[in-house]
Amino acid sequence: MEDLTTPVRKQHFFDVSHLQRYLARKSVVSNNDTLIVRQYSCGQSNPTFLIQTPSESYVLRKKPPGMLLPGAHKVDREYRVQKALFSAGFPVPQTFLHCTDATVIGTEFYLMAHVKGRIFRDVSLPGVSAAERSALYVAAVEVLARLHSLNLASLNLEGYGRGPGYCKRQVSTWTKQYMAAAHKDIPAMNELSDWLMGNLPASDNEVALVHGDFRVDNLIFHPTEARVIAVLDWELSTTGQPLADLAYFLMPHYWPRSLNVTSAMGSLKGIEGVPSAADLLSVYCRCRGISSALPELNFYLALSSFKLAAIAQGVYARHLLGNASAPNADEFDQCVEPLAEVALQLAQRSLPGPAEDRLFRQTARGQAVLQQVKDFMRQYVLPAQKEVAEYYSTHAHSPQRWHTPKVIEDLKAKAREAGLWNLFLPAVSGLSQLDYAHIAEETGRCVYAPEVLNCQAPDTGNMEVLHLFGSDEQKREWLEPLLRGEIRSCFCMTGAGNPQCKVAIVMCRSTSQDVSNRHGQHSMILVPMDTPGVNLVRPLTVFGEDDAIHGGHFEVHFENVRVPVSNIILGEGRGFEIAQGRLGPGRLHHCMRAVGLAERALELLCRRAATRRTFGKKLYEHEVVAHWIAECRLMIEQTRLLTLSTAHALDTQGSRAARKQIAMIKVAAGRMACKVVDHAIQVYGGAGVSGDFPLAQMYAYARTLRIADGPDEVHLSSLARLELRDQLRKARAKL
Repeated sequence: MEDLTTPVRKQHFFDVSHLQRYLARKSVVSNNDTLIVRQYSCGQSNPTFLIQTPSESYVLRKKPPGMLLPGAHKVDREYRVQKALFSAGFPVPQTFLHCTDATVIGTEFYLMAHVKGRIFRDVSLPGVSAAERSALYVAAVEVLARLHSLNLASLNLEGYGRGPGYCKRQVSTWTKQYMAAAHKDIPAMNELSDWLMGNLPASDNEVALVHGDFRVDNLIFHPTEARVIAVLDWELSTTGQPLADLAYFLMPHYWPRSLNVTSAMGSLKGIEGVPSAADLLSVYCRCRGISSALPELNFYLALSSFKLAAIAQGVYARHLLGNASAPNADEFDQCVEPLAEVALQLAQRSLPGPAEDRLFRQTARGQAVLQQVKDFMRQYVLPAQKEVAEYYSTHAHSPQRWHTPKVIEDLKAKAREAGLWNLFLPAVSGLSQLDYAHIAEETGRCVYAPEVLNCQAPDTGNMEVLHLFGSDEQKREWLEPLLRGEIRSCFCMTGAGNPQCKVAIVMCRSTSQDVSNRHGQHSMILVPMDTPGVNLVRPLTVFGEDDAIHGGHFEVHFENVRVPVSNIILGEGRGFEIAQGRLGPGRLHHCMRAVGLAERALELLCRRAATRRTFGKKLYEHEVVAHWIAECRLMIEQTRLLTLSTAHALDTQGSRAARKQIAMIKVAAGRMACKVVDHAIQVYGGAGVSGDFPLAQMYAYARTLRIADGPDEVHLSSLARLELRDQLRKARAKL
């Protein structure tokens, strides 16, 4: 970054000795240190300086001198947000101090760390290969999605902005800023301001931390890797609609080749290696877990161009006043009107976006609930992973491990209050199986997420059984408290270890000797866990783990256990019939959770492959690893489509008609998840089978899935019979 500096410009000169004494009092530098100060040539707002001592380098940002536009140049906000983000592990320079005493260097300022890396002042990223150019843009979009996924409460930034209504405030703010700085009338700017105010998005309630000026030249990339190590210039940051940030970053993709704001900021059309706007949109939406359908993107693009035009007008106004921060401030007058004209064109045309998968679409309610679940997962469920892991680590050898951690109980209360409760049961949630399949995929990304929403196995299957086949008395005694989350249940043996497990559904063989009716010899019976003769003998382990988080898998002895005849569900000999009705939706849920798990494993795989080097190059640059990544994506997409097709069949044809599809997904999902997780483990090496990463736990779940609810071989035999039946029917029809 040193080559981007110049001697301090006359209008920004300050007494370095005053600064040295102040920093020495704050123990940042020693009394004997000599400070070398140079000014960064870039930046059009707050003057920025490189401060060097014999041993350290710092960056100082200060308010410019002279008359300033109202509300601008808030360096105190920059300091506050960077301090919060650095504490949360987000890539920003570390801040050291904030000084409001104007007698030190003439205006308010703050000091931060000097981050060494690559800064590209030209959006076309000259000097890198097409492949690296693509990777750098993807890395930029990924860090933007990460920013928009941060929880404001955990950052202590809840009062940082004004929340909902961001777009209206932005139009109003930048209209005022433009009018205050304008030195001549530009009709296109007036027309654009009116259009924006008259076409505000119908929904403007999403609130996230937004950067406000997210561009490539405000990023520092790793010296050799396609990775963002610092995001700079937080002057315009606030809380509000994150899509405004995304559109601002994508603006140059939509500009005509003739438009150049400066010599380094122009259209990206025709630049080799730069991903298309649609591709970057897809990356962003996938990282945030939101729909890639963004119908109001044209508004946000027009708003972004309007904002940039107003900023350009302000830069030129500072040039006229003589207090501009950069030497090329006089250039900005020429781009205000072209930016406004381009924005008006964008506003009035429909834009191509990422292709939306129209197969197996959710209902409008399903889409709304899915988005609510994704937001809830991002804000509450995923941030609790460390606390949950610490609970089970602390109580590894204590009976307390069978209890549900308080953090999960608190999350359950939040989920119920938010209406994200019992989503798996259509009669309660109003969702179809297809609607819930998408939600199950999302919850598959976290091992305890289904429990938070009261959608965990085996309780879901047991609740479905009682809802479909239970008597009124059975529903009152057992279904209603299960739906309220007051008790837990098990399908012997799974889940029996949780102290809240109050009832088991047991599949029992009757005493009938009628072998001619082999599917009529079993009954399902409700057995309260405190019934005399029910004994939990020992927890069984799965790949060495007791699976306490799900209530474990116990050896249970039933010795002379007697319950009332009224505890038989549906009637004697109806157990197999119930099982077929129960297992269809349950298997669907398991399979879609496996898809979510595989997506998470692939994310971990790619992250490792992009950061680790062997034999002089990144792991992903080895062809075998690249092929693994491609194969994983193929397998995940194939399994997702097959499972969603099955969900659609369950909704439209019922469990019996969908038996063939259910058998297919049960085999395909388990195999796919095992293979994807296995590839991820291989990329992580020894770390992959350790407890430091979730992959070993993922593999245990995926491998068990190939046995639970019937081994693959049973499903393959059923599938073969059903396929032969269908083929013979076709043959007979032809004859």
